[in-house]
Amino acid sequence: MVVVLNGVLADDCPTSVRALLEAHPGYREGAAQLLTETARVVGPAGVLYVGQREMAAVVPHDKNVNIIGSDDATSCIIVVVRHSGSGAIALAHLDGSGTAEAAAAMVSRVQQLAVGYPEGRLELQVIGGFTDPHRYSDELFANIMLSFHRLTVEIDLTLACCCELNTLPGGLAPLVTGVGVDIRAGDLFPATFPDKGPELPLRGARTITSGPHSAQVLDIYDNAVGMLRVGPFNYDPLRGVDLWLEQSDEFILQHLSTTPAVEPPHFVHNIRMTLKFIQQHPFPAVTVFPDNRPHFYRRDEHSGCWISVRY
Repeated sequence: MVVVLNGVLADDCPTSVRALLEAHPGYREGAAQLLTETARVVGPAGVLYVGQREMAAVVPHDKNVNIIGSDDATSCIIVVVRHSGSGAIALAHLDGSGTAEAAAAMVSRVQQLAVGYPEGRLELQVIGGFTDPHRYSDELFANIMLSFHRLTVEIDLTLACCCELNTLPGGLAPLVTGVGVDIRAGDLFPATFPDKGPELPLRGARTITSGPHSAQVLDIYDNAVGMLRVGPFNYDPLRGVDLWLEQSDEFILQHLSTTPAVEPPHFVHNIRMTLKFIQQHPFPAVTVFPDNRPHFYRRDEHSGCWISVRY
């Protein structure tokens, strides 16, 4: 029993937003406040973008990162864990794969980064997802809550803006699909990220293939050296990738999205780029990571963007 709700240790973990609100209606106010804010369009300089099935952790004094965030969460949920004393933050974009492992890893990373700060508590924020026709977000919310509840540390749920609290009134669409966190102030705000960082097709390939690393939520940031880290990982060849690429945009939208009616305009383009990458690199362990080493990117001092570096 480690999830804290409104300052009280929960005997039972709510596994739906409705159950959460019945016991603690105050969470509605927090969600409503976030929904009143206009989404910021965040440029690439100083941004650490976390994609689907990825996570990253940072500290306020990191000179390479100003904002950490993610977007395009329709049926997915973005999770933020923060230590109030040190300001250390972990953010993940969860889609239902590797949820329990990701929850444990996020808490562990934040605890490591908060060493030396005796004061402070762990805080949990969950944003994204909506009342979709198949209730994917509802199931994901339940799994996220249970995953944190089963850990051996107390964590205070400070914001829940997801599922029915994040659904357009009278319609089946999410209101907030992306958030950013100012790592120095600790402020969370609705956001979109036109630039999602390097090697996006490679990073996205894991989510539409199978294989030993496809279900994992990967940590993409190396705090020790202040670098964005991609891989190494492998995935299985995608059967019929040539046939997929021959299909219409509408066919790809309908068959490769859990929520085709609410995907952003760039969804199909990004999927096509990912499919082309998989077509060109069916065995990434051979052609992309032949030395089994990560691809590292450091922050360029002039542009503020990530540039490739040998490390």
